Amino acid sequence: MTEETQLRTTIDPARLDEFVGRFVGDLGAVAHAATVLVGDELGLYRAMGDSGWVSPAELATRTGTDTRCVAEWLAAQAASGYVEYDPSSGCFRLPPEQAFALTNEYHPLFAPGGLQLAASMIKDVTRVAASYRGGQGLAWGEHHPDLFSGVERFFRPNYIASLRDEWLPALDGVVDRLTNGATVADIGCGHGSSTILMAQAFPASTFVGFDYHESSVKAATAAAEHAGVAPRCRFEVASAKDFPGEGYDLLTFFDCLHDMGDPVGALSHARAALAPHGTVMLVEPAAADRLEDNLNPVGRVFYSASSAICTPNSQSQEVGLALGAQAGPQRLQEVAEQAGFGRFRVAATTPFNLVLEVRP
Repeated sequence: MTEETQLRTTIDPARLDEFVGRFVGDLGAVAHAATVLVGDELGLYRAMGDSGWVSPAELATRTGTDTRCVAEWLAAQAASGYVEYDPSSGCFRLPPEQAFALTNEYHPLFAPGGLQLAASMIKDVTRVAASYRGGQGLAWGEHHPDLFSGVERFFRPNYIASLRDEWLPALDGVVDRLTNGATVADIGCGHGSSTILMAQAFPASTFVGFDYHESSVKAATAAAEHAGVAPRCRFEVASAKDFPGEGYDLLTFFDCLHDMGDPVGALSHARAALAPHGTVMLVEPAAADRLEDNLNPVGRVFYSASSAICTPNSQSQEVGLALGAQAGPQRLQEVAEQAGFGRFRVAATTPFNLVLEVRP
């Protein structure tokens, strides 16, 4: 019996067909993602945002693009169920629900931001593979620039939807302190979306965002000026283990602690910088404590991102603890306790996030 024949006798044809079907679906999704990003960049979805029927030529005219390319793009959208097609007229329509998810950057269901993040992972495949071979990790700043803007566009809508009205009120006494005037440090602030949103909501308080990635700090500074919250919302280049200042009423870590090489050290420094009555808010990707409980669509997204971004980034830094994006509450509590914190609780949850309150 040949090796090929032996292999065929051990394969369940039904299970093979099922997997191939799943793979075709995944392949179509990945290929379609590129068309979504093209539509986002060119304003094609926005130009169809009124949900009226439009021909390829009309859409091309609205957006200053090539009619033939737009026709093929529309066909791809119809094949994926993003737009509707009317064979009798040859026109296409973007339904209101799709228009909402594809054009509203300030709603938690905004789709293109997540795809921009995913696209950056594909662009970095060679670098990620090299980090796997050597085990030296891949630092945040070494990724394709699409990662930085993609992360902002992916997480910002969730912060807009939940931060002011749900997450901060879930923390004991924090909203009162912010309303009356508090000092806040946002660690690992990236482009500053979370910092700026808090500054807009609480004009009596002062905010400073810290990030070790200089380009992100420059982007955050420009965004604060544009939002009209500077100078009481400013940004500085500093790591989570050496940011300056003390006596902070609130320290926040938005979707970043698990990326850090030494999260225990970061929280230890946070504890030292915290006022006696202060609070640390950790916002982390939604996860259960056991791997088998995270094998679901949300876990699929976060494990995939973690394997290409979060874990290699942590390994590129000192300690390299590599918590990963699905650490779960129990592991995060262990890290907080190792850093010297005595109180830890899950304050709020969403399908995509855990909000954790940590206090001395």
